[in-house]
Order: sequence, then structure tokens, then C-alpha cells
Amino acid sequence: MDFLLTDEQKMIAETARKIGDHFGLDYWRTHDSEKAFPGEFWAAVCKAGLCGVALPEEFGGAGLGMLEMALIVETLSASGGGSTVGQLFMINPIFGGVSIAKFGTPRMKRELLPKIISGEINCCMALTEPDAGSNSLEIKTFATGRGNGWRLNGRKIWITGADVAKKMLVIARTTKVEEVKRRTDGLSMFLVDVERLGLTYAPIEKLGTNTLSSCNIFFEDVEVDADELVGSLDGGWYQLLDVLNTERIVTTSGLVGAADLAFRIAIGYAKERRVFGNRPISAYQSLQFPFAQAYAEIECAKLMNYKAASLFDCGRAYATEANIGKLIAAQAASSGIEHAMQTMGGMGYAKETHLERLWRDARLFRFAPVSEQMILNFIATQNLGLPRSY
Repeated sequence: MDFLLTDEQKMIAETARKIGDHFGLDYWRTHDSEKAFPGEFWAAVCKAGLCGVALPEEFGGAGLGMLEMALIVETLSASGGGSTVGQLFMINPIFGGVSIAKFGTPRMKRELLPKIISGEINCCMALTEPDAGSNSLEIKTFATGRGNGWRLNGRKIWITGADVAKKMLVIARTTKVEEVKRRTDGLSMFLVDVERLGLTYAPIEKLGTNTLSSCNIFFEDVEVDADELVGSLDGGWYQLLDVLNTERIVTTSGLVGAADLAFRIAIGYAKERRVFGNRPISAYQSLQFPFAQAYAEIECAKLMNYKAASLFDCGRAYATEANIGKLIAAQAASSGIEHAMQTMGGMGYAKETHLERLWRDARLFRFAPVSEQMILNFIATQNLGLPRSY
């Protein structure tokens, strides 16, 4: 195994660092407070060619891989954005880019990939439902065949960035679950316009990740054209998994970067803060040990994430590595950022020191985009050969 970055990868990471440093922490604090989409930041990312790093060259991408995307997200997150940077890459080069590049029609690739890569359009994905969160096979949203297309009805929840998206990747049943041989059959993916008759959305008030909305989505007799099918009819489940598992990779990268940023802020403070004498509080093991523990765990998550990304780039199975990386990163980032807040005492609770935002944002990823419990179920059954418990 070669754990050394190439010169090209170092250059890509340095480009991301410069962009991240240009916007900085105050930019993200303001946008979090205003619940505003970071449009200027995303435009700069796209202009530098970072959005399309893993997408095909013929459509304006760099034709590199998921490992390079992981490096970019990690660096941008550590430069100020925190874990929500992973969501920006999730909704655009993953939900939009990967799904179209791997399973889209030639027309979709030709017309949409250049616009996603340039930042001209944003995307989102509608999968989760009120009664089908982790159990995606039980979704009720249904696309009924009608002429050369379909008519879509149903409801989705917790859909990220729908209000700034032009295109929505919708996962729906096209054959009822009681009519298929396997529950994984009968699911299809469609790429539809967000601004379409019968499609409405409403934002959900939430704790964090405020620079990207989370919405309820309603489909009421939404017309879907034949050429808006992504992948195969009734065979979308296994194609969707490639989208979901790459989603884990950018999520982990965002968490790794957020933890790195929080550690630097809090440790810098601890080296200067002196109480009960002339020793800096950073000299006390009660502060050092939790940082050291979280750092060790984050480094392990980072390496597992790099392995997952490398396996994806080689066309090999990577789901286990992607899920393990996300599990450990979410836990370590959550506890590590909270310790960073504790280290700074009252100042860790102040918005001006940025830690409270990093903590609020990172907390989401203990249960999204997949919960810790479902990852443990996956490892237990797929890697340990234990019987299914649910």
C-alpha cells in the first residue's frame, strides 16, 4: 500500500486550502446565522474545477477520483466550513454528478454534467420518507406508468438543498412491493425539475447545518418523462447504493476536517489560557488525553475513508470501508468537538469562537445520512456473518 499523496493530489489540496482560507470562519458564521446558502463559496469551488474532480473530462471534469474529492472536502472543511461542506459535495457531484455519470442517458450527461461541474445548477436527492428512513425499501412514493412516462405521487422528508436545486434525483417505487420477488426489486430513479407542476416543498426548522435547508417534499400527480429515468426501470436499488456509499465518503471527509478545525481552535486557546498559576491549561492531562483519543480515532477514520475512496476508484467493493469510516468519524468528531468546547469553557459556547456551530453541524452525522445503529447492523451481517436482527 502507498500512503503518500502524489504531487497532483498535494496541488489539489493546496488549491482547496486557499479557497477555504479566502472565505474563512466569519463567512460561515454569517451564513449560518442568516440560514443562507454559501453561493459565493460554491461558485469559487466550481470555478477552481474542484466540483468536477471525479467527473468525466469529456464533460468538463478532471477525470480523477473519489480520493481526490475526499481530500478536497477534508481541506475545505478544515479551513472554516466544517462538516456541512461535505453536504455541498453530496448534493452536487454525488447526487447529481455520480448518478448521471454512471447511470444517466447520453443526453443527461451531455446537457447536465457540464452545468453541475460549473456550478450553474445545483442538485438534491429525494429518498427518505416519514415512514421509511433507514428502511429505504419500504418507501411509498410511487411512479405510475402513464403513456411514455410516469405520474409521481408521494412525500419525502429531510431533503437537503431542495430550495436551491434545479434538479432532483427521486427514488420511487415503480412496482408495488407485494408484486416483486425481492424487496430490492421495483425501485427506480428519476431526475426531475424541482420547479414542476405538482412538486412543492417546505423547509424544516432544525438545530444546525443551517447553510443548507432540509425540506419536506410533496409530489401530487407530477408528470415524469420517459427520458428522465436514471438507470434501469425497477432495478434502481443496486444502482442507488453506489450513490449512497459515495455519500458516506464525502460525509466522513467533512467530519475529519471539522474535527481538525475544532482541535486547532481549542488547542490554540488552551496554550494561551492560564489559570491557578502560570501554567497554560494545555499542560493538563485531563485536557490532553481526550484530544489525543479523538485525534487517534479521526486519523483511523481518515485512513479508512481513503481506502474506501481508493477502492471505489479501482472499481472494487468499498461499502464496508465507507461505512466504517463514517461510523468512527461521526463519533470521534462529535465527542472531540464537544471536548474542544469544554476546553474553552464559556468561550466555547460563544458564537464568536465558532465551536458551537461546528458542534451543531457535526451532531447531525451521528444519525445521517445513515445511523450508527444501521452501520453496526451492516457490519454484523455483511462482515461477521451474524443473523439479521431486523
